[in-house]
Amino acid sequence: MEMNRRSAEGPVITGFSGRGFKVDGGVYEGLLISPERADGWSPPSLEALAETDLTPLLALDPPPEFVLLGTGATMRRPPPALVKALQARGIGLEAMDSRAAARAWGVLRAELRWIAAALYPLD
Repeated sequence: MEMNRRSAEGPVITGFSGRGFKVDGGVYEGLLISPERADGWSPPSLEALAETDLTPLLALDPPPEFVLLGTGATMRRPPPALVKALQARGIGLEAMDSRAAARAWGVLRAELRWIAAALYPLD
């Protein structure tokens, strides 16, 4: 699937390929993406996901409004400790399946929202 939406600066998710995401000519199975950059990501199991796994996203200046968490092929709940840790920083966490999170990334960045996303591979 191709997504053709480009009105915000920074990396854009343009589609899906296999288990991954097409971003500016590259394909990433796991993805950390911010308005500044996109990087491949080898995430831990969702149950083990911790604040430290999101360090590159949390280092943004200013911090992101919230983090989109794409949990793979289906929507699953993130660990409560992660939600609390991000809330303590004033950062929200929105979990959804990874395809929905990739589409939401495009819509929200087109609105120039200062967000970040961590996307698990599409299984």
